[in-house]
Amino acid sequence: MGNEKLQQQYAWAKEEYAKYGVNVDDVLKRLADVKISMHCWQGDDVTGFMNPDQELTGGISVTGNYPGAAHTPEQLRQDLEKAFSLIPGKHKVNLHAMYVDTDEKVDLDEIEPAHYAKWVDWAKGQGLGLDFNPTFFSHPNSEDGFTLSHPDKKIRDFWIEHGKRARKVAAYFGEELGQTSVNNFWVPDGFKDNPIDRLAPRKRLMESLDTIFAEELDRKYTLDAVESKLFGLGAEAYTVGSHEFYMGYGITRNKLICMDAGHFHPTEVISNKLSSLSLFSEGILLHVSRPVRWDSDHVVIMDDELQEIGRELVRNDLLGKTHIGLDFFDATINRVAAWVIGTRNTLKSLLKAMLEPTEYLRKIELDGDYTTRLALTEELKDFPFTAVWDYYCETQNVPVREAWLKEVKDYEEKVLVKRSEEAIGIE
Repeated sequence: MGNEKLQQQYAWAKEEYAKYGVNVDDVLKRLADVKISMHCWQGDDVTGFMNPDQELTGGISVTGNYPGAAHTPEQLRQDLEKAFSLIPGKHKVNLHAMYVDTDEKVDLDEIEPAHYAKWVDWAKGQGLGLDFNPTFFSHPNSEDGFTLSHPDKKIRDFWIEHGKRARKVAAYFGEELGQTSVNNFWVPDGFKDNPIDRLAPRKRLMESLDTIFAEELDRKYTLDAVESKLFGLGAEAYTVGSHEFYMGYGITRNKLICMDAGHFHPTEVISNKLSSLSLFSEGILLHVSRPVRWDSDHVVIMDDELQEIGRELVRNDLLGKTHIGLDFFDATINRVAAWVIGTRNTLKSLLKAMLEPTEYLRKIELDGDYTTRLALTEELKDFPFTAVWDYYCETQNVPVREAWLKEVKDYEEKVLVKRSEEAIGIE
């Protein structure tokens, strides 16, 4: 699409939105300030570099064997760079603890900031921020399905030490990069079948977390978050860290509460929780994903729930206290394309919401004019949003519309296919 045509379409779109008092230029400036935390684990199927031969556990499953999975930190960073070159704006990378980049053999209870120094150097060069997550899965000390709530104090102490060290790593990220690093605690502990005692594991989890968080760290550099889950494979009957547990814990301990789109009942959505949560919580962390039947972490598409999440964040002015991260992994398609599709869609959902005349809609609602409210919100769906998005991509020097796909296909042919051939020894 030619630049002149983009300019013409953008000018027309500005006129349409201006009818309802929306300044599109200001909207794009606002969108440019939004940072999406793109998750590293899409690029290598949640394998990590600490012990890549360890079986994936914690109720997580990745399907597919598309060529080109990253096998080294360098390959993963190369793929991330490619994805970011196709996504407008400057964002963040969300690292799990198992993605160490060091020649030293370390275990999870031994990690230090130095083991992630190469990630920090890279992020500085790319102008990116880094978020973090301790890894409470895929380890011999999690094989029976329990970590911080384990009845064996020795095993609990191992995971407590890991949590403490993970906080220091996140603080290091924030201090070095000048962007607050969100450190998200997700603990997949649970029973496959009905337990007798639901209380004791939760008491142990609470005490373990209290020990981990005992040291006050500078909130300028890192913020702790806690994430609930309904169930996982191998923990279908009981999850220690339930929604109620972490809602209470986060509010009473002044922690961010993480809402993952796939961690609730199949017909339950997180968009409807955000306004209530904002009234009582220190802040919100989102894991934007797409559940299909269960927490299957499909690539984010422009579905109703994604758009509703965007509306809730924008209409209620929650972007200032909400940290937006992604969480999906699909090995049946090109992994770089998955990042691009999911991140661009998340940004689109926010842009759509920002282009609404929120104050006008709020006024007619207060006036009781529900007819106009329904009519206008429906008509706004057909407003020239794509002209604004296309112009934004052009001004951010990333491909307009589907043009990014050709770049991904070229990258696959030149890099990913050869990488797969080298991995299996094909000359």
